[in-house]
Amino acid sequence: MSLSTQFYTMIAMAGMGSWIGAALDTYGRFLKRPLRARWVVFINDFMFWVVQGLILFYLLLLVNEGELRIYIFLAVLCGYAAYQSLFKKIYLSLLERIIQTSIRLYRILVNIGRAMIVRPIKGLIQLIIVILLGTLNVLWSIIKWVFQFLYSLVKILLAPLKWIFILLWKLVPRGIRNFLIRNIAKMAGNFKKVKNTTNKMKTWWQQFRKK
Repeated sequence: MSLSTQFYTMIAMAGMGSWIGAALDTYGRFLKRPLRARWVVFINDFMFWVVQGLILFYLLLLVNEGELRIYIFLAVLCGYAAYQSLFKKIYLSLLERIIQTSIRLYRILVNIGRAMIVRPIKGLIQLIIVILLGTLNVLWSIIKWVFQFLYSLVKILLAPLKWIFILLWKLVPRGIRNFLIRNIAKMAGNFKKVKNTTNKMKTWWQQFRKK
C-alpha cells in the first residue's frame, strides 16, 4: 500500500472505532439489558457485532481493497479510545435529547390524531347513540299514549255494558245469586287446591331430580 492509502486507512479505521463506540452506547441505550432475557441479549449482541464487522470490512474494501494490517486494529482502538474520552458525554447528551424530542413529537402527533380523528369519530358515535335512544324514547312514549288512549276508550265503551250487567245481576233472584256465588267460591277454592297440589308435586319432582 502507498503512504496515502495507509493514511486514509488509518483515518477510516479511527473513525470506525469512534463509530463502534457510538453504536455501542446507542445499542445499550435501546436494548436495556436488565429487562431482557439472556437469550434475547445474546442474539442481539451477536447480530450487532456481525453488522459492525461487515461495516468495518466494507469500509476497508473501499479504502485499501480489504487488506488487513495490525495497525488497522490499533487505529480502531485509538478511535474507540478517542470517542470514550472526548465525545462520549457529548454524544450521549445529544442522543438523549434526540430520543426525548422524538418521544415528545410522537406524543404531539398522537394527541393531534386523537383531536382530529378519534374524538370526532367518538363524538359522532355518541351523537348517533343519543339520537337513536331519543327516537326510541319518543316511539315508546307514543306507543304508551296510544295504549292508554285505547284502554280509556275501551273502558268508556264498556261502561254501559258494565252498568247493564249490574242491573241484570240485581234483577236475578237472591237465591240464584247466592247459589252462583257459592259455586264460584267453590270453584275458586278447588282451583286453589289444584294449584297448591301442582306446586307440591313440582317441588317434589325437583328435589327428586337433584338426588
